[in-house]
Amino acid sequence: MIVTGYAATRTHKITTGQKTANRVLAVGRAPVEHAFAHLKNWRILTKLRTDPARATQLLRALLVLTNLEVSR
Repeated sequence: MIVTGYAATRTHKITTGQKTANRVLAVGRAPVEHAFAHLKNWRILTKLRTDPARATQLLRALLVLTNLEVSR
């Protein structure tokens, strides 16, 4: 399922509740986008040719290492 925010048009302004919903969505989306940006720096991922389950384990390990590096 893909969750998208509310969009305003020239003729239809978004409500305060919709603005709040957009903010909540952005707060949840930001860490994920930052994680993908960090993963793009790992060159090994450009040559990754393996099954999805193994790739998921590798990505999780890389995220743990990245988070440990950032927190230091």
